[in-house]
Amino acid sequence: MEEIRPDPGGSSSPAVAFAPPLVRYAPAKVNLHLKVLAKRRDGYHELVTLMQRISLFDELQFLPAPGRGIILHCPDANLPENRENIVYRAAEAFYRRLGAPAGIEITLKKRIPLAAGLGGGSSNAATTLLALNDLAGNPLDPDILMEMGASLGADVPFFIFGRTAWAFGIGDRLEAVNSPPRLHFLLVNPGFELATGKVYEALNFTLTKEIIHYSIPRFFERHDVIKGLHNDLERVSIRLHPVLEDIKSLLLGHGAAGALMSGSGPTIFGVFDNEDMVVKAEQSLQGYGNWSLYRAHSI
Repeated sequence: MEEIRPDPGGSSSPAVAFAPPLVRYAPAKVNLHLKVLAKRRDGYHELVTLMQRISLFDELQFLPAPGRGIILHCPDANLPENRENIVYRAAEAFYRRLGAPAGIEITLKKRIPLAAGLGGGSSNAATTLLALNDLAGNPLDPDILMEMGASLGADVPFFIFGRTAWAFGIGDRLEAVNSPPRLHFLLVNPGFELATGKVYEALNFTLTKEIIHYSIPRFFERHDVIKGLHNDLERVSIRLHPVLEDIKSLLLGHGAAGALMSGSGPTIFGVFDNEDMVVKAEQSLQGYGNWSLYRAHSI
């Protein structure tokens, strides 16, 4: 615990002790399989996707600030610090559901690239809901937090769920994957953002009110994952940015057993047999344009 003591000038004010902030780490995700089945009348798309959390994290710090509302800091990141930020909206939703006045100071330190298909914003929102619930003594059940998360973003419930999972519908129905294989990744972000809405707009799917049935592939071993790598959004994003196809080819040419775009992109990941191969591929790919490289493993 940090303590602020009176200054040597003789101030008689008593020492004031401050508790350290609660620190939480928000993981990124990759989509190992993503199938778009149809467009719904509400504008969303029916999906089947296998989502895997990975060891690439943003850091969030939470410091109770009674009576001060919601204070959000995003140092060294070009992000809004008001309700345009999903972290701020998550905090608002939590205090509104609790029926209590807001009082929290949040510092978000970004490492997950923005608009990259890695779920960074959704993970930040989920981590905010979970952390605030902990600070309040866990008054809300996980199911309630997931319901709140779904109103913030389609991937938020997955990060609250906290396990490798198949997601159905708009991502709000989750089925856990038991004993998923450990995977090693090299992620390549080409240095530009790709808006999810723009990618989905380029898809040509018919509207439907019907319940869609899809037989999901079963991934028991690493080779099953490699064989099942698929993303319906990839062809659209590659058409918009052909360099993504080049990145896939480079990853495969430097030892990846498989490569795929995550989500709506533009991040491409390669799946490798072990961490040593990831390190070698990273060394070989360093220096390409404005690309950012990230080593990670499944969690």
